[in-house]
Amino acid sequence: MAYREVTMLEIREILRQWLAGVATKRIAARLGCDPKTVRRYIGAAQAAGLHPIQGGPELLTEAMLAEVVAGARSCSGAPRGEAWALCEQHRRFIEDKLGARVRLSKVRRLLLRTGVEIAYPTLHRFATAELGFGRRSPTVPVADGEPGKEIQVDVGWVVTLEPDGSGRRRRMRAWIFTPVLSRHRFVYPCQRETTTSAIEACEEAWEFYGGVFEVLIPDNTKTIVTRADALSPVFNEAFLEYSQARGFYIDPARVRSPKDKGRVERSVRDTRDDCFGGEVIYTLEQARERALVWSREEYGLRRHSTTGRMPKEHFESEEQPRLLPAPSEPYDIPTWHEPKIGRDHLAAVAKALYSLPTVYCGKRLRARADSQTVRFYDKQGALVKVHPRMAPGQRSIDAGDFPEHKAPYAMRDVEFLRGEAGKHGQSIGEYARQLLAGPLPWTRMRRVYALLGLVKKYGGQRVEQTCAVALAADMVDVTRLRRMLEQASMPAEPDGPDRPRRAQVIPISRYLREPSQYALPIGGSPDPHGGNTK
Repeated sequence: MAYREVTMLEIREILRQWLAGVATKRIAARLGCDPKTVRRYIGAAQAAGLHPIQGGPELLTEAMLAEVVAGARSCSGAPRGEAWALCEQHRRFIEDKLGARVRLSKVRRLLLRTGVEIAYPTLHRFATAELGFGRRSPTVPVADGEPGKEIQVDVGWVVTLEPDGSGRRRRMRAWIFTPVLSRHRFVYPCQRETTTSAIEACEEAWEFYGGVFEVLIPDNTKTIVTRADALSPVFNEAFLEYSQARGFYIDPARVRSPKDKGRVERSVRDTRDDCFGGEVIYTLEQARERALVWSREEYGLRRHSTTGRMPKEHFESEEQPRLLPAPSEPYDIPTWHEPKIGRDHLAAVAKALYSLPTVYCGKRLRARADSQTVRFYDKQGALVKVHPRMAPGQRSIDAGDFPEHKAPYAMRDVEFLRGEAGKHGQSIGEYARQLLAGPLPWTRMRRVYALLGLVKKYGGQRVEQTCAVALAADMVDVTRLRRMLEQASMPAEPDGPDRPRRAQVIPISRYLREPSQYALPIGGSPDPHGGNTK
């Protein structure tokens, strides 16, 4: 006969009929139990001091029934053998090894080394019954908390779009929000799991709920939590800044602890099957429209099996009035970068270049870029520079970041060069102005630098006089001006009889040959009649 559990009502009926004087076999036949089972409970009742002659059913109190059941179970079953006694003898050893996370089969081999041989099935039954081996620790339900305080969020693959024109199918993720109390779920599909998409999903969720929850409970996705830790997690800077702007706190779940956000843990599968299962969706916009309809009109109006209420009605009546105010303006999502400033004083942020002072060349800074500005911070968090946001491929240059002697050349400041030349004299300034005259003055800046170099070498007075002479002759050429200065600097030779005479040295001809190498004699040609012709 197969084993059948005897219920408390049946035990009470066995004892009630026994007290009424019914025979044991008759009781077993009436209740469909084995006579031995009836005798065991009757024996336990007699051991507890219960007898038919003492009274009737009024003696069957809850305490008496508990004592009878405990007595019947203690005397049931076969007696333990010698192997069980060995387990009891080495109980402390087995318990310590299992506490040290040693496998039970290894514990048995360790006992064999000491000469104690116990069959593994017996050892397993002993560890399970007496030491709680293989049992999960009991858990307690966590309270839902106050209404409108906490919302849990998870992300996962939920839908595959229909093939596009090229035959390609794309998988879509979704951010799934679930309030802890009402379970009024909101789904926001996205293409990629990024910090930007997480912020966009939160913004849409606050609009959907009509307010902001005080605590957000995500998992340890890198888009929100940079380094997971149960005590001091490190959050993504962009998302942390967003949470500060919207006034909510981040309380991430522990690693591999799904019970920390149990309200949303199975939501990915349910959303994939119930919201998008069997749907024909071609674009991301269609997926978001479908998710919004499902959240409001289907899941929100379906009675929840745990709360027994419709999530939408439950949320609107108890949680929505206690939410923080909804955002009135869209959030400008920033991005954080760590650019290195090059020798050219420029740092690349989002494919655009921004200038910084010379002291930061070769160093790395923190850069925060939003739609309007780009801010640079040092390692201590101090603000270093603020630039307007530029499109990719463009530059934002501040001339004050460059050294003073290099800034005009870098900025192509021709007016600065005219002013510098004018400081050394009127003629020099006019000469520089004519050098820079033309449709492309920055292409002639090097000539003005050469002119300033002549001033530095020969002095402003001499260059001023030479420039005046050159301007009078309408000669605007720095190279010829330099020659004039060089010739004017050479010492003049004295005239008259006292002028020293230089030695005249006639150079030897390069192609001088012997006379015998010529066909005709050098002194004259021979006469064919015997005379010489000179």
